[in-house]
Amino acid sequence: MGAPEDVAAASKPEPIVSATSTTTSTTTSTRLLRGASVLILLQIISRAITFIANQVLLRFLTAQLLGVSTQLEVYYLSVIFFARESLRVAIQRQDSSSFSDDQGSKKQNNGAQAVVNLGYLAIGLGFPLSFLFGWLYLNSLSTSTLASAPNLVVALYIYALAAIVELLSEPAFMVMQTRLQFSARAAAESIATFLRCTITLGSAVYGARRGLFLGVLPFALGQLGYGTGLLLVYLHSGSGLASRENFSLLPRPISSSGQYLHPPTLKLTSSLLSQSVLKHLLTQGDTFLVSILSSPTSQGVYALANNYGSLLARLVFQPIEESSRSYFSRLLSSPSTPLSDKGSEKQTTETTPTPEKTASQSLLSLLKSYLLLSLIITSLAPVAAPLLLSLVAGKQWLTSGAGATLSLYTYYIPLLAINGITEAFVSSVATEKQVHKQSAWMGVFSLVFASAGFITLKVLDMGAEGLVWANGVNMACRIVWCWGFINNWFKQRGVEADVREVLPSGVGVGAAVVAGSLVRGLHFTSKGGVKEVLIGLGKIAGVGVVFLGVLSFSERQFLLSAFQAIKGRRQV
Repeated sequence: MGAPEDVAAASKPEPIVSATSTTTSTTTSTRLLRGASVLILLQIISRAITFIANQVLLRFLTAQLLGVSTQLEVYYLSVIFFARESLRVAIQRQDSSSFSDDQGSKKQNNGAQAVVNLGYLAIGLGFPLSFLFGWLYLNSLSTSTLASAPNLVVALYIYALAAIVELLSEPAFMVMQTRLQFSARAAAESIATFLRCTITLGSAVYGARRGLFLGVLPFALGQLGYGTGLLLVYLHSGSGLASRENFSLLPRPISSSGQYLHPPTLKLTSSLLSQSVLKHLLTQGDTFLVSILSSPTSQGVYALANNYGSLLARLVFQPIEESSRSYFSRLLSSPSTPLSDKGSEKQTTETTPTPEKTASQSLLSLLKSYLLLSLIITSLAPVAAPLLLSLVAGKQWLTSGAGATLSLYTYYIPLLAINGITEAFVSSVATEKQVHKQSAWMGVFSLVFASAGFITLKVLDMGAEGLVWANGVNMACRIVWCWGFINNWFKQRGVEADVREVLPSGVGVGAAVVAGSLVRGLHFTSKGGVKEVLIGLGKIAGVGVVFLGVLSFSERQFLLSAFQAIKGRRQV
């Protein structure tokens, strides 16, 4: 991987915030740490509500209907993702002051107005995308699928409307995100999640009591409620912020020449768009692949295993990834030392850690925390997962193979977590040239994923389990590429990022092997009654407590230093 040589100003993303002082950097870090905590708490609450509602919904669903609902969700997410993702990342990479012209006191206001204006691009993209993807999806459906899923076409139209409604909140969301207004986001997503669960569950129960077979229609109505909730809350909060900071939530010029959009951000957005396409194909590629190579019933089995298996990733890893991307972007927005000035860099490092050194320490600490958590997951979760599934979803899902698929999925979760944090770092520091290079490699990995999926699904006929294996191969490739980029990036700046620092201790790894062997030797069954299942889970918990104690003792120095670092930031 070549060194980032002198890049044209138009090619290199402008910084988010100028790192002018240690106090400013520390304050930003503290706000982002608190923001991550808010987002994690929000995810836990919203997912808990969604989880409870879904358990009731599973009683009204077949595996085939769940598979179709997953396809509709992918349609919805595709419209949302392509319309706004590259814009969001590009805005995070820009300094708010860089949006302004030379109008003196209006700089900060023009910065906010520029962000609002860019948000309207997401709305404009949403309309053609919703029509295009809707047409493609309808033409891909078989006659048997349309017959087995009542109200499918109507549900698709409602999903399209829900996507547009959610995108209408994007101008307000973007400007509040740049102002680190995490409380507004927490309120919006909490209310929206409550509305979605209430509408989805209420319409499903209503249909069941009336003897109406609504099919996937409750999911579509719930998603429309979610988008409406986001729009109303963001408009209310955004209007207050606009009034205080003297900008408008409607498009307005940001320069005396009548310019509405910020050219550097548009250029960066276009360069990120191709990467976003590949990233989305890789993220949702499992659903695309399984819809082509398997039946709707197999899709429903994988969807169930994926929803439960990725619960931890959505609750904890995703908020950390989002906050880390903002943290690294802000911390490394302005290089503290030129690459050629190595003597000055060494002198600076002896007194105050450079942003690059701080970033290296933070990244390695996050990765080690993930690996320690991975030891717990991979040693206990494969046995506990089928037992939990029989309690929350019912034994009828175990006969479809969901238990075995979920058990295998637990080994995939660590790869999902590590890839998320490494890609967050890459997206924070990569130049436009490096972004294009990453996009090319992601295209290669998409071919690897498709090949692995074809082999496991068609040749070996492994069903949903084969898809988990294909995802694991794809994720491993992405992690290797990202770590190569990260290691090279730090080396160019005279900072060492030794992968050995993130490896767990030998005692911890040995304890994980012993704990895994113990729980597998207890011969649990998920086909017994509730009492037998609870007893089995209790035994696993007992082994887990002992294992956690040994692991904590073996990693006590790392855990203590991490606790002191977090405590120190909160006291700032």
